[in-house]
Amino acid sequence: MTRRNALLTTAIGSLIALGVTTGGMALAADAPKMEKCAGIVKAGKNDCQTSVSACAGTAKKDGQKDAWIYVPQGSCDKIVGGAVVSKK
Repeated sequence: MTRRNALLTTAIGSLIALGVTTGGMALAADAPKMEKCAGIVKAGKNDCQTSVSACAGTAKKDGQKDAWIYVPQGSCDKIVGGAVVSKK
């Protein structure tokens, strides 16, 4: 590989890496804030633990009061039966 090809390859690689890094930061900044919303989950569709289980997908019935999912911040209060789970 000639010196010119090496410099060109390095420059292109740097631009690609910069674009990927910048794009990743833009996606993180644009992501909506999320909150835990309990009492609205379908059976087997919860995101994480319940009072009797430490695993996702273990809700036994629809609308189980201790099973929660992530929803965009502010939307849980608009859902019938939804209750925001406080952060501990």
